[in-house]
This record gives sequence, structure tokens and C-alpha cells, in this order.
Amino acid sequence: MAKAMSYKRASMTTMLIDSHAHLEMPEFKKDLEAVIQRAKESGVEYIFTVGTEKKDWPRTLEIARNHPPVYAILGVHPHNAKEIDDQTYPVLKGLCRNGKVKAYGEIGLDFFRNLSPQDIQLKRFREQIGLAKELGLPIVVHDREAHQETLEILKSEKAEECGGIIHCFSGDYEMAKVCIDMGFYISIPGSITFKNAERFREIVKRIPLESLLVETDAPFLTPVPFRGKRNEPSYVRFTAQKVAEIKKVSFEKVAEVTTENAMRVYRMKVG
Repeated sequence: MAKAMSYKRASMTTMLIDSHAHLEMPEFKKDLEAVIQRAKESGVEYIFTVGTEKKDWPRTLEIARNHPPVYAILGVHPHNAKEIDDQTYPVLKGLCRNGKVKAYGEIGLDFFRNLSPQDIQLKRFREQIGLAKELGLPIVVHDREAHQETLEILKSEKAEECGGIIHCFSGDYEMAKVCIDMGFYISIPGSITFKNAERFREIVKRIPLESLLVETDAPFLTPVPFRGKRNEPSYVRFTAQKVAEIKKVSFEKVAEVTTENAMRVYRMKVG
């Protein structure tokens, strides 16, 4: 196992958290250390990296173990729901008991790409909510073109008992309100900076800051002004800046509140 690195602390006092990234993906293989260092120097105190399928879980956990600012989230993405077998959940249960694992996910439904049959996605989503409750972990929910079905499962499976995050939120304000009332946080990615995201910005304007998180979903959804390039955790600042602009509050306020929210949902001590 590689020796844990030491990190140069950011010169700025404003702290941010990238609540959702994928540092285990091949896009970061060549310069992972530099990516994490740049995040630190940009004021990103913690990064939560998400392993979404069996082949990625060991690498995700290894990155978290070897880098103090990084924590892990493990689960089976709806794209990979069809790959779940009798060994999947026992393996996940063992890995998720590691102290660096702070949530279970990302799990949910993707009826846009349908890489797993919809009936299997629905079944595995229910099962994984149950597993997260058994493990005592919050869930990170993926929902794409399946808003009503996602809400129905969250309600019927009493997902408020574990709580968690609606990652890369793409629903409407009414959906956001239902999720917030269930104790979930709404996570905002870099797509809020896109020119064609006016509807999304109007929704964010109405959601209380106390219910928001910011994320990169790196290497995807790179915010303006770096759109078209690989996303990375240091760029979460641009998402926070856009949220501040939309809500007409200071960047420092957005950083402070979204950091507190992330620490709360991931059940980490502040300070």
C-alpha cells in the first residue's frame, strides 16, 4: 500500500467540499496526486470519490485510504444493476465497514440510457436502500429520466431512515421539495453554469441553501470556463460561485453552508 501523502494546505480560509467525484476512473490515472493537490490548494478540504461497480471498489477504497482528504462511497450504479449476483452484497458489506466509506451509492434509476433492464434497476434499487439501512449509511441517489419512479421507491422503502443525497439533481422544484422533506440534500453539479441551464438555475434559486451541496461529478460535467475539458475537484469552486450568484449571497456563505451540509449528511465531525 502506498504511503499516505502530506498536503500543502490552501492559503485561503474558505473551505469547500466536492461531495461527488470519480477519482478512480482512468481519466485520473496519470495525474491523480496533482489533481488532489490542486483541489487542496483551491480550498477543497474533502473529496468524496464514488466507486459504482465491482471492478472499481478496490481502487476507490485504496485512493481514500492513501489520501487523507479523500473519502469513499461504494455501491452499484443502475447501469450495472444487471451484474449483481449472490456475491455482490456480501463483498460490499465487508468493504463498506471500512471507516473511510461514508455513504452507499450511487444507486438508483437511469431510464435514459437503460443499460440495465428497468425491472432489474427497480429491484436492485430497493435492495440497496435496504442494505444501506442495514449498514447505517446515507445513500447517494442517481436519477435520470425516472423522477416519479425514484420518488415512489424512496417513499415505499422508507429511505428517510437512512437519508442521503440526490446526486446531480435533474428533477423539478416539486421533486426537490419532496426529497428535502424526506431529509435528503440536493447536490448541484457544474452543469448549472451551462448556457442552456436556465430552468435548472430557477429551481436552485428556490431551494434553501441549507438543503444544497455542490459537486463536480468529475471527470464529467465540467463547468464554465473549462467546459470541454476534463473536470476535476478543484473546479467545484465555479459551481459554488454560480450558486452564490443565483441566490444573491456571498461565495463565502455558499462555501460555509454547503460544507456544513456535506459534513452533516456524511456524518463527519466539523473541525
